[in-house]
Amino acid sequence: MSNQEPDKRNKPGLLKNSEPVFLAFAKIRKPHGLKGEVAVEMLSNFPDQFGEGDVVYIGEKKQPYTLHTIREAVKSYLLSFKECNDRNSVEHLRNLIIFIQSDALPDLTDDEYYHHDLIGMAVYDSKGNCIGEIAEIITTGANDVYVISTGQDTNNELLLPAIKSVILEVDLDKKRVIVELPEWL
Repeated sequence: MSNQEPDKRNKPGLLKNSEPVFLAFAKIRKPHGLKGEVAVEMLSNFPDQFGEGDVVYIGEKKQPYTLHTIREAVKSYLLSFKECNDRNSVEHLRNLIIFIQSDALPDLTDDEYYHHDLIGMAVYDSKGNCIGEIAEIITTGANDVYVISTGQDTNNELLLPAIKSVILEVDLDKKRVIVELPEWL
């Protein structure tokens, strides 16, 4: 691949700057009890960051709902919404995704990044050669693995561990990552 930036036209998931970005927060499993609570599978690492009065968006149409309560239960969380006060009012929410707007996410420390910020970033080696772009991030027990798309063919992928000796620099403003390719590549 050349030193040119990867072509980002017509890529899925890229939004215009003026559009809000919605991120999956939880998946509603089923109603719980009679007072309008729902059992959810948490998809966020920050469930305690949200609470009473926060607005979330449910389903494909991103209908706004105001969180009334959020509490931990055995193997899940239980949520209730101000707009729903009984089991019948939440039954239609079964299996829907709860979204939050990306600007509601907590700030991270240095050297921490949200996956959605990294996807699509151009990847360069330490000599300035463009390798490709981050297409996917695989979460493992030890460290994340960046899947780098190196060409038009989906079979042209490079897997890089997200460790300090390989990922030298992440520049969110310039949308690029500088890497030191491991010897085994």
